Amino acid sequence: MARIICAGLGPGDPDLITLRAARAVQGAQTIAYFRKKGRPGQARAIAAPLIAAGAQELAMEYPVTTELPFDSPEYIDALARFYDSWAETLATRPGEVVVLCEGDPFFYGSFMHLYTRLKDRVQVQVIPGITGMAGCWHATGQPITWGDDVLSVLMGTLPEDDLVAHMQRADALAIMKTGRNLPKVRRALETAGRLADAWLIEKGTMPGQRIARLSDTTAEDCPYFAIVLVHGQGRRPEVVE
Repeated sequence: MARIICAGLGPGDPDLITLRAARAVQGAQTIAYFRKKGRPGQARAIAAPLIAAGAQELAMEYPVTTELPFDSPEYIDALARFYDSWAETLATRPGEVVVLCEGDPFFYGSFMHLYTRLKDRVQVQVIPGITGMAGCWHATGQPITWGDDVLSVLMGTLPEDDLVAHMQRADALAIMKTGRNLPKVRRALETAGRLADAWLIEKGTMPGQRIARLSDTTAEDCPYFAIVLVHGQGRRPEVVE
């Protein structure tokens, strides 16, 4: 029977891979990873120092990424067929395959779609990883929440009115899937009165990391691999001098 191990690789810095995930990758004879066609793949790049020489590699190339609207029937059908096909490929392979996944596999990770297709067919083990947003808020050098702060994790793909409503209710914000959605996110933050407190973190914990106040960036500045954060300012003990 096939055995699938999904290794959560953390936010990007190879030093933030857990010991368990590192051992799984180092011992893998076959690895699989998602990537956009023509790209090396983010997970593959993070794990590169750990991959054994001679390991067989299975590059799972997305059929579409941003070419179609994510909620269009064509996009949904293409991704469903993609996950169906790769689940069948992995389930029918002999031996063990280690699937690489940046961040945490169960936190908006692509592997979740394979997991639901594989879990009742073969042995599947999922190794947790540090989330990308956690790596980003540590990069800012500020706690994301204090006391009773409520943290909301939002997708930049949400309708603008929904973003505004969530932003007005929450104390702290982590906004993912920005990229081409960043102008919409910026407008929503301004409407919610939160723009002045928003930070843009690009390539958090990785080479080329950039941290800037969102209000200081241009409207055309829409990096793909970025998260927007608004830190909570909740209750905390007074500083005794």
